[in-house]
Amino acid sequence: MIRGVNLKHERIASILAREIRSGRVERGTQLPGELELAKRFSVSRNTVRSALAVLNEDGLITTRTGKGSFVLFDGRPLDDRLGWTHALAEQGIETQVRVLKLARERDEELAGRLDLDSPDVIVIQRVRVILGGDAISIEHSRVPAIEELRDLPERGLDNDSITATLSRAGLHLDHGEQRLRGRPLDRDEAALLDRPEGTWFLHTQRTSWTADNRFAEQVDSLLDPRHFELSLNYSEAGR
Repeated sequence: MIRGVNLKHERIASILAREIRSGRVERGTQLPGELELAKRFSVSRNTVRSALAVLNEDGLITTRTGKGSFVLFDGRPLDDRLGWTHALAEQGIETQVRVLKLARERDEELAGRLDLDSPDVIVIQRVRVILGGDAISIEHSRVPAIEELRDLPERGLDNDSITATLSRAGLHLDHGEQRLRGRPLDRDEAALLDRPEGTWFLHTQRTSWTADNRFAEQVDSLLDPRHFELSLNYSEAGR
């Protein structure tokens, strides 16, 4: 438990702990980065690290080595853990989504590869278009068909957001991995995106888990490379 607020890092830890426990910051979501927190509290990054260590010891957060890949749109960083719509909107980019598929299926291959207890998933396929502009992505998501999500094909997504839908079901994205490669569009994909068949797009696959290591989502995205790129941040710590 956090005791006392005599030191700067204890005061910061106490404030953040209160925000987490009150629900203002949901458990399982990632806190702002060290630099942003340092600016917020007008302290050094070392002080922030000490505060985060206290929260980690109290089981309120999980800290990891500073590695990660981040999607950029026209050179601007996107926090895609928030969901594409929210992440793009934060950069002033308004998009419209067309749902192509929302159905319950069995995916034995995914269950075997990720060692899941059940192969039952909800499949969500969408095309994203810039308002007044081009289609920029196809997104193919698979989420676990747990009790709270089994009626998703009938009721639809919460506010058209997969992230919000998962959060309401108790699946808060915490960590995972993302892979990137380039590949040409097949005939069906090209038709959906109004591109010539064989046009090269970025293919990202992101697998996300909750803080208690429950499978939350795997999403395969085909992204227009005229707008999207991937930036990798890493740390030499622990080498």
